[in-house]
Amino acid sequence: MRETHPLTVRPAGPGDASDICALLNAVDVIETGRPDTDLGTVEADLNHPGTDLATDSWLAFQDGRLVACALVWTDSGPGGVDGDHYVLPAHPQAAVRLLELMEGRARELAAGAAQGRLRLRLNIEPTLDLSLLTARGYRAVRRHHVMTRALAPAADRAPAPPPGLTLRHCGTDEADRRRAHALVEETFAAHFGHVERAYEPWLDHLDARTLDWSLVWIASLPGEGDVGVLLTRDDRTTMGWLSRIGVREDLRGRGIGGYLLRHAFAVYAARGRDTVGLGVDTGNETGALALYEAHGMRLHHAIDTWELPLHPQG
Repeated sequence: MRETHPLTVRPAGPGDASDICALLNAVDVIETGRPDTDLGTVEADLNHPGTDLATDSWLAFQDGRLVACALVWTDSGPGGVDGDHYVLPAHPQAAVRLLELMEGRARELAAGAAQGRLRLRLNIEPTLDLSLLTARGYRAVRRHHVMTRALAPAADRAPAPPPGLTLRHCGTDEADRRRAHALVEETFAAHFGHVERAYEPWLDHLDARTLDWSLVWIASLPGEGDVGVLLTRDDRTTMGWLSRIGVREDLRGRGIGGYLLRHAFAVYAARGRDTVGLGVDTGNETGALALYEAHGMRLHHAIDTWELPLHPQG
């Protein structure tokens, strides 16, 4: 259907959070069958200390209705720019205009880098017409699965740990929070898209103001010290979320990852959650996808990472 009303575009502001959340949930319903976006998440993105909404965000309106939004940010190292792009179906003009604005700003942000690039993460069957991306030089470079599992208190009881393994949560100890950060950095260093962050920027990225640290655990073994980390959050409307499950490379294959996963199932079942979810890189060489499948997690939806090389415009 052709768009007949003038398109207007302006930057986003903190007061737009409710409208943006409604747009994202409308896109969620089309792409995955249910709304998955929380207002708090949108508010956190709009108030992130590293985001300049005036230059790095855009809202597109058709006949006064919000039909698309976009945001770019830089925390992926020299030349790396990441972005979000959401658009309702049948609004190609808005989709293209926001892509143009994102790409122009990304080139400014990546100026001087040897190899600049812009990355978008999109559902494999998005509301955005993928031919618009391929025509502009984007290519899909990675696929992630969002996996979920149903929970029940009777079935998901606290598991027995591997011999000698102990868990401690990071609820009150700043040193343990810093240790959790160090373990995330160590265990995810080789993962696709991982961005090395110092402690304070890591907290900003997590939006640690809303993180319940009693739901973050460190695993230890006698003679080995701290061997793994489990970072979860219970601030999503639809499910508990397992953000990071990391085990030191030299200790993988000993059942630690599976135990951390089952521990999370038991904790969230006891908290009254009926579903838990996580995201996994299907190209992950640690066998994470097979581990999650073996523990009953199933595909909810898949996401592709699209990448555009940022060649300077002459």
